[in-house]
Formats: sequence, structure tokens, C-alpha cells
Amino acid sequence: MTAAARPLAEAATLVERVLARHRERTVTELLRHIPEQSPPYLYELAADYPARPCKGLRSALCLATCAAFGGDSGRALNPAVTVELFHNGFLIHDDIQDGSELRRGAPTLSAEHGVEVALNVGNATNLLGLRRLMANRHELGGELAWRLFEETELMCRQSLEGQALEIAWIRDNACDLVPADYYRMCLKKTSWYTFLYPCRSGLLVAEGANTDAARLDRFGWYLGAAFQIQDDVLNLIGTEADYGKEIAGDLWEGKRTLLLIHLLERCTPAERARVVRYLSRTRAQRGPGAAEDVRWLLDRMAAYDCVESAQQAAAGLVAAAEREITEVLAAAPDPVEPSEEAAEAREFLLALPDFVVARGR
Repeated sequence: MTAAARPLAEAATLVERVLARHRERTVTELLRHIPEQSPPYLYELAADYPARPCKGLRSALCLATCAAFGGDSGRALNPAVTVELFHNGFLIHDDIQDGSELRRGAPTLSAEHGVEVALNVGNATNLLGLRRLMANRHELGGELAWRLFEETELMCRQSLEGQALEIAWIRDNACDLVPADYYRMCLKKTSWYTFLYPCRSGLLVAEGANTDAARLDRFGWYLGAAFQIQDDVLNLIGTEADYGKEIAGDLWEGKRTLLLIHLLERCTPAERARVVRYLSRTRAQRGPGAAEDVRWLLDRMAAYDCVESAQQAAAGLVAAAEREITEVLAAAPDPVEPSEEAAEAREFLLALPDFVVARGR
């Protein structure tokens, strides 16, 4: 059954089931490798974010991609743990940079323990990821371990460059951005570490160090951009209970989302001047009185259909992602030993695009 033929509710159930199973596998293995002996406020806090309720999307993608292309997902478990560790390290640092107060429905590490502790824990989490990369040499062999190391370096470089773009836009009060700028940031930040890196890692484990790991890149790029747009939309119209983060936090932080870019393109000159003036100040400089400005921004985005146009853009990206994964899977050789896990993994990849824009968190 193809993704198009499977009812949406059934497809969503399948995705949730696979996510839950792989998340449990990955988190159990991840926590097993966190040192028990720890200086104060270090390794025990590195276990905090991974243990909180979450989708576990990135590690699941690594495991499912491996299985879908004929590999043993057990061999991809350590790479999946690596993916999850780097993801959580990035989250800790993102929360510091953004001044975020909530993560997965609970206070961020920086809000609860202070920036100094959170920064060190984020570094320790990335260190634990490096240790898992080193372990690949014994479990997967030197050649494949080196390829996975190269993939990790590429992912980190792309993600840091994407984060630098986002920080620079806020710092320099960039107000003349176009959607192409936003999509470039999505590719470098969200797409690389949320989709391309997990897919490429899983494919390498399945097919070996000499495989073409870029075969899923367009799928990952389209899906990453759609995922980021949906995240931006949920930040405005979601509920804190479902979303797990501060509603309208992107507006408080001045993030240049596709919705904000659309607003700046469509509003009147007087409205644009007010938006630019608001964005020129930091959150601390605006003070609590900025709540009125945030409400006004939300009202103007509604008036100019910014949410609807962003959702339309995400729908187009989802359609492109569905075409890509269908073509790649159709061209892939059938597994030497067909299994229920491989068949389910392929259905998971086919159903994932719709899930990305239907999710509530």
C-alpha cells in the first residue's frame, strides 16, 4: 500500500507507532552510555532533555532508513544514539541563544540552572556524541566509522552556518529578506540535522561506506523546510500544552520566519515601519509592554493571511517530498531477506511527509 492509498489516520498511527518504538530503543541505549560518576551539574543533566517526552524523529529516521534499504536496524542503533545526542546538545545551546524558558513542556536547562551550567551540559552532550562516533570503529569497522564521522562533521558545519544566518538576521535587524533566504536557512539548519543527516547515516549503515548517501537529500531538504514552516506556524497558533514551548516565542525573539517575511512584504508602509521598529530592539529592551506589540503582530499576520500562505508553502514541499521518497524507494533493490520491519520502515518513510504538517508539536 502506498502513502496515497493509506488513509491519513491509519498512516499517522503507523508513524506514531514507529516513532514510539524507536524512541524507546534509542533513549534506553543513550542513557546506558551516560557516565554514572559525575561532577555536580554535568552528566546527570545531560540525561534531562533526552528523557523528556518527545517524538524522537531523528533517531527514528536513522533506524527506519537503515531497515527500509535492507539493513539491520540493530547495527544503526549506535548511529541513532549519536544523532539524538547531537540533537539534544543543539537544543540546549539554542535555548541559551534564544532565551527560551520552556522545552518539551518543562523549564529549559538555562532557565532552571543558569546559562553557565546549561552551556557546559550542552558541550558535554556533544562530547558524548563524539564518544558514540568513536564506538562505531569497533561495531561497524573503520571505513564505515570514518564515513559516519565525515557525515557528522558536515552536519555540524551546515547547522552552525544556518544558526549563524538566523542570529545575524536578528542582530542586524534584517527586514528585506525574501522567502529564498528563509529556505536557504532551513536547508542549512533544519533540513541537515533533522532529516539529511539521519537519513544519510541510516543509508550508510544499510548499504556500506561506498554507497551514494545523497540519494535521499532532496527528500530530506523538502521535508526539513516543511517541518520548519509547520514549527513556525505552531509557534503562533498551537497550544502550549501540545507545543511544549512558549507560544509566539518566535515573535518575542524576532525570528525571521516565513510568516514574518510574508508580513513585511504585504503590510502598509506605516505598518512596516512599526514592525521594523519592534524588531530593532532585543526582547530585554522591549520589556513586558511588548505584549501589546506581539498581539498586534499576530493580528496583522491574520489580516494578511500569513499563516495560510505558509501552510500552502509547506503543503507544496510535502508533495515534493512524497514524490522523491516514492521514486527513491521504487528504484531501490528489494531486500535480500524481506522482513516485516523493512516493509513497515518503507511505509513509515512514505507516510512521514503528511505527518510532518499534521503534527501538533
